Amino acid sequence: MHSDQEFKYTSRQYSSLLNQYGLKASISRKGNCWDNASMENFFSHFKTECFYLHSFQSAKQVKHAAQQYIRFYNHARFQTKLNNLSPYEYRTQAA
Repeated sequence: MHSDQEFKYTSRQYSSLLNQYGLKASISRKGNCWDNASMENFFSHFKTECFYLHSFQSAKQVKHAAQQYIRFYNHARFQTKLNNLSPYEYRTQAA
C-alpha cells in the first residue's frame, strides 16, 4: 500500500491494520512529490472518466466498473505521452 508520509499513514494503528490484511507499507520519500505522480494521474482519469459518471448501488458494481476501466485504460485508451498508443500497445512495441 503506497502512501505519503502523512501522520495517519505512519501511525502504529495504520501499520497494524496493514499487517492484519497482509499488506506491506510503501511510503514516499520526504519532499518527493513524484513518487505518487503516476498513480495520482491514473486515479484522476479514473474518477473523471468512470467513477463520477455512474451511480453505483453496490460495492460489486464499483469493483466491476473499476476492472472494466483498468482494462480500457491499459488496452484501448491512447495517451499522448505514449505516441498516441495505449500502454499495452506501447509496451508491446517496445518489446
